[in-house]
Amino acid sequence: MTPTHIGIIMDGNGRWARKRGLARTQGHVEGLKAGKRIAKAASDIGIPYVTFYVFSTENWKRTADEVGFIMGLVRQYLRAEFSFSRENNIRVRYTGDISRLPSDVAQDIIDTCAESACFTGTQITLAINYGGRDEIVRAVRRALDNGQEINSETISAHLDNPDIPDLDLIIRTAGEKRVSNFLLWESAYAEFYFSDKLWPDWTASDLSMAIADFQKRERRFGGIK
Repeated sequence: MTPTHIGIIMDGNGRWARKRGLARTQGHVEGLKAGKRIAKAASDIGIPYVTFYVFSTENWKRTADEVGFIMGLVRQYLRAEFSFSRENNIRVRYTGDISRLPSDVAQDIIDTCAESACFTGTQITLAINYGGRDEIVRAVRRALDNGQEINSETISAHLDNPDIPDLDLIIRTAGEKRVSNFLLWESAYAEFYFSDKLWPDWTASDLSMAIADFQKRERRFGGIK
């Protein structure tokens, strides 16, 4: 069975650059290229949903120069790659609290999501200024504002993208083995795939291997088969 929703924690950009004597920012540039390759591969395979962990609520702790570069890279990508989304019928979405982002970046995200909403292929969600705990808190607040009782169903209904199904598979690169506050609610029964390969080196074949590994799993969702 092919996973319906894959989440990717893209790790290793900085290490990729350091190994080559380059600035960390160059690693982010190459990481962006890898993201485009994997988005295309997911679209070709027919994966309905992919979420990329672009920038976490904790990433603000990085240097101002690096944060600024990442924000500029996001904006540049959204502007330059819309034709890529159109050609591949890819819908772009976001999750996270974009109110903290620079206003021009936030507006570009909103515009890109609106302009690609008519595309019917793979849906790529960018997790930007995203934290799993933060999303749950915001979902609870929305439910309370709507006068609803707090339970599993109402929290799910008030997440950033309640129409997107829970994660089937989480991929993390660069040898790290932790969830890092990524889609905590949606990953309740996700399978994990860890790769030692640094994110900028990832190709379509790596995604295929991760999916093949997933297809070997027996998923019981807490039950017994």
